[in-house]
Amino acid sequence: MSDFTAKDYKKGQPRWCPGCGDHFFLASLHKAMAELGVAPWNIAVISGIGCSSRLPYYMNTYAMQTIHGRAAAISTGAKVTNPDLTVWQVSGDGDGLAIGGNHFIHAVRRNIDINMILLNNRIYGLTKGQYSPTSPRGFVSKSSPYGTVEDPFRPAELCFGARGRFFARAAAADAAGTVEILKAAAQHKGAAVCEILQNCMIFNNGVYDYLAKKEDRAKNAIYLQHGKPMVFGENNEYGLMQEGFGIKVVKIGENGVTLDDILVHDAHCMDNTLQLKLAMMDGPDFPVAFGVIRDVEAPTYDEAVHAQLEEVSAKKKYHNFAELLETNDTWEVK
Repeated sequence: MSDFTAKDYKKGQPRWCPGCGDHFFLASLHKAMAELGVAPWNIAVISGIGCSSRLPYYMNTYAMQTIHGRAAAISTGAKVTNPDLTVWQVSGDGDGLAIGGNHFIHAVRRNIDINMILLNNRIYGLTKGQYSPTSPRGFVSKSSPYGTVEDPFRPAELCFGARGRFFARAAAADAAGTVEILKAAAQHKGAAVCEILQNCMIFNNGVYDYLAKKEDRAKNAIYLQHGKPMVFGENNEYGLMQEGFGIKVVKIGENGVTLDDILVHDAHCMDNTLQLKLAMMDGPDFPVAFGVIRDVEAPTYDEAVHAQLEEVSAKKKYHNFAELLETNDTWEVK
């Protein structure tokens, strides 16, 4: 049982628009931290630039708002130099996947032990409503008045393509679901990517209306749990079955389909083929996957760096600067 409460991690008065998904996420992060029980002074929350990147100001932990797109790079430095620190890196879809895209994929590839939060509202909010790397093709915005002619990044695809070992997703309005994936991310050793689907009330209102309410998520989302059948629906009447190299939605009890025919989720499978298919599902033909989709162990960058330093140091004749000087040739100058 943790000695901390959510209040121990709170600081200041958030300055976001009323109804912004950032409010919901911040409350869930405070709650997750309290349940994890890591002391505030052993945590660093690091962000880039954007609406969501104001979040460190509202954390009673070590906190730093950095420069645009560089949150992952600075989080990497913080973790490598302070291996006992729990690092949370917070970015929006613009900060994290546009100017910060290169840092994002390499932090994932290196498997640095940081918790990477991607708050995805599919818009640039701070700069007043331009389309972002996750805005859909045809999206009309201030910077695409006739509709964007680009295809978007899909964060799951980017994470998996960078050899990501952990990927989870939640809706910001779903506090319980968000807390659960944040706790799982913190307990995972390595780069843990959590995509949070959230609303921008001002510039992209309603983008996730089909997932906003509990009853909507029952119809349009599936909550994946390791070792449990992949079922969803208001009464868990639907499920996912394998069809060739793909998957399909079936109704349990129809056409001879039973619960035994439904796929069982394996978040720990090293082969990410099925996990990627689950992460890429979207309406109207498929439910959106929530929960921990992938959670696989692998060596972490920060531990490997420290192990290498210890190995190299052990072979050296010197262990500090004074010893270094004494190992080299010396001359007496008269």
